[in-house]
Amino acid sequence: MITVDRRGAVALGLVTAALVAPRPASAQMYGPTEGNEVGPGIRIIDHGEWPSTIPAYKKIQMLDLIIAPGTVDPESMMSADMICTCPEGELLVSHNGHEFTVGKGDAWTCAKGITLEGFRNTSNAPAVMRVVKMLT
Repeated sequence: MITVDRRGAVALGLVTAALVAPRPASAQMYGPTEGNEVGPGIRIIDHGEWPSTIPAYKKIQMLDLIIAPGTVDPESMMSADMICTCPEGELLVSHNGHEFTVGKGDAWTCAKGITLEGFRNTSNAPAVMRVVKMLT
């Protein structure tokens, strides 16, 4: 029987970790029929609602919008405060009349009753917009 002390266990753990090739983190892309179609080229996957510990909000809701290439969603007033991110793809976002491009890993916010927002998928691949709605 081999006896391994604490240093030996740590060394073995480090060697094992070095031998395992790390994979970059990435969001799961959805299949072509997953989610509910809410408009031409836009599907929504509702991940659910949870209680909020932020005093201004009772709960949060997380949604993924899967946006087909070429899809345009015109500006509309935001119905809730939101935190948005783009885990896959690229979008041209119109935010109170100002346009900016978001790509994988970018994040932005919207304010209820203040922010007019729309988007366009200008790429040739689907994009995912993850939305966390802060609900009162």
